Amino acid sequence: MSLSKLRDEWSPNVTRDLLAGTVVALALIPEAIAFSIIAGVDPKLGLYASFWIAIVTAITGGRPAMISAATGATALVMVTLVRDHGVDYLFAATVLTGVLQIAARFLRLGDLMRFVSRSVVTGFVNALAILIFLAQMPEVIGMGWQVYAMVAVGLAIIYLLPRVTNAVPSALVTIVLLTVVTIAAGWDFRTVGDMGQLPTEFPGFALPSVPFNLETLRIVLPYAATLAMIGLLESLMTAAIIDEMTDTTSDKNRECSGQGLGNIVSGLFGGMAGCAMIGQSVINVSSGGRGRLSCLWAGGFLLFLVLVLGDWVRQIPMPALVAVMIMVSINTFQWRSLRTLVTHPRSSSIVMLATVVVVVLTHDLAKGVLVGVILSGLFFAQKVSRFFGVSSALEGGVRRYRVTGQIFFATAEAFHAAFDFREPLDAVVIDVQAAHFWDITAINALDRVVLKFRHHGIPVEIAGMNEASRTLVDRLARHDKADALPTGGH
Repeated sequence: MSLSKLRDEWSPNVTRDLLAGTVVALALIPEAIAFSIIAGVDPKLGLYASFWIAIVTAITGGRPAMISAATGATALVMVTLVRDHGVDYLFAATVLTGVLQIAARFLRLGDLMRFVSRSVVTGFVNALAILIFLAQMPEVIGMGWQVYAMVAVGLAIIYLLPRVTNAVPSALVTIVLLTVVTIAAGWDFRTVGDMGQLPTEFPGFALPSVPFNLETLRIVLPYAATLAMIGLLESLMTAAIIDEMTDTTSDKNRECSGQGLGNIVSGLFGGMAGCAMIGQSVINVSSGGRGRLSCLWAGGFLLFLVLVLGDWVRQIPMPALVAVMIMVSINTFQWRSLRTLVTHPRSSSIVMLATVVVVVLTHDLAKGVLVGVILSGLFFAQKVSRFFGVSSALEGGVRRYRVTGQIFFATAEAFHAAFDFREPLDAVVIDVQAAHFWDITAINALDRVVLKFRHHGIPVEIAGMNEASRTLVDRLARHDKADALPTGGH
């Protein structure tokens, strides 16, 4: 890698990267604690995971400026495992999760992002924005007007300060200023320290204390496979979003192995599994972070804050962080998608809305994206099938059928139904110069047509088949095999 490439990836703007990473580190602490509580484990597991995963993915991941750490999506999967088997099995599952994600790189599963439509990505982003906003509500609703006022002041600073200066991220100013004012005034707000106990020592290396046998593998493999799938899905979707926000590209397959290495290290150093975080990534990019340095600094400064400045960090008022996260939800939501609901094709709008609804109702990103991808595929198949057609002309005793469009599972039956097998003919020519056969269902339909004509004693010629279709026909078709030829005629 050239020196200029390294500089572009690591520190296009050192000052902005460090400041952005500082904001991210401060916002990571309460989230890491909250996700640990969701998973039913000690808060230090989420904080250690956030430190290690952020550090490792900053170095090995495929997307500069993207923040990875402990997340709610992965925490939800761990609840049953921790409850039934304990945290050592969670560490083992976390390591195995990383191994599976590294395997995904060699299988080039990152390339599958090409099959996720724009509508699904938009729905995914909007659903996450809604979930981020809803997650802040328990810290606001029923907490008194003072909390509402603090959040409002925080949002005012976040959105008004950039009009004066962009020298320092407005989110960082909000956190620092509201913390200082709260401590000086002696106001009683819920703080980061109220979320859980912060660790006081550096995480040490330790192999998971579990039997290394098939029974352990049977227990942890289902959880690890689910964690690997959800982690990669959220990470690759987040990478695509940051690609668009920064107008750059990223290596999705490298991101798979980067996430895997992060989880392996996390599991071996007392952390839980994690993945990319869209909220923190948006904070980073919105604050000016563009290089790997911002991610590295976020992870390192997080541990410094917890171990060295823990007494100060515990006093950060939650309304200040709520204001930052509400800003994240506002900035994440694709507001333009509301205006385009009536101008985009109806199928695209349905896919986007279905993805949002499923993710918000189930809090399961994988289910929402899966529904969106399936709907996209169905609508695409329906759209392509509209351009399929068969016309014919009689030339003496020869019927010439001209096929246009794509023949695949959605059009195979229409292809078969377009032929008249009872018409008395001397021969049939099927011109497929303007058509393409895509799958085994299409080849099967061609077989049925040719063999049925031959069954009625009518010879069939297939004309104009392109090379790709011919390759598929030669490999899968039966009508051109000797044992498939009819034994009799008229």
